[in-house]
Amino acid sequence: MIGSLMYLTASRPDIMYPTCLAARFQSNPRASHMIIVKRILCYLKGTPSLGLWYPRKGDFTLEGYSDSDFGCCKVNAKSTTAGCQFFGPRLVTWQCKKQTSVALSTCEAEYVSASSCCSQILWIQQQMRDYGLQFLNTPLFVDNEAAINITKNPVHHAKTKHIEIRHHFIRDCFEKKLIRIEKIHTDEQKADLHTKAFDKNRFQYLLKLNGMKLLSVSDGIVSVDESTVADEDEKQSAMVCRFFTCFGI
Repeated sequence: MIGSLMYLTASRPDIMYPTCLAARFQSNPRASHMIIVKRILCYLKGTPSLGLWYPRKGDFTLEGYSDSDFGCCKVNAKSTTAGCQFFGPRLVTWQCKKQTSVALSTCEAEYVSASSCCSQILWIQQQMRDYGLQFLNTPLFVDNEAAINITKNPVHHAKTKHIEIRHHFIRDCFEKKLIRIEKIHTDEQKADLHTKAFDKNRFQYLLKLNGMKLLSVSDGIVSVDESTVADEDEKQSAMVCRFFTCFGI
């Protein structure tokens, strides 16, 4: 079941975090983990028309968003890295992964997450270069001021000397103007969707930020279903409430 859900995350970023959370316990699953998986399946059954909407109009600028929780894994206190990349309003790639080492501060967790998102941005830049498109100085939005300062200031900090060297390549990318680090308010952080569970209002708001809408298909043409938005929103709200019950919300 986890494999099937991981396949669905390719088009349903809204289930990325709970699916990755459940996947961590595949080697030693318990009844509580099965409950989480069943909740995800019930949520998918209740929201079959929810999907990513790519509008034809709008800008085509590359943007990246990175976020992280802090030590929320109850097993080993490791943090979760999350990132997402957009072409204008269009979500194209997203990531959710447990960090390989225990972060000693929120700043470190956010810094490691920003480094991971930066590598994904560089990959997209290289892919677009094959099509003759240049996306230099790509904005990377981070909601942690300390992590931003560490990236912009290459001076050796006593509290960052233990961070693995491979994470510091983001400084080199910043100096070469491949990316630029910008501050964003936590409420507008799009990558927040992949770091933790939320109440239904915050969850639905993040879905809108990530470009997810209720879709309909007619004669092979996909469009936004405006006629059933109100009814579907109520159904979706109920499904979200049941969905996140397994996370204690």
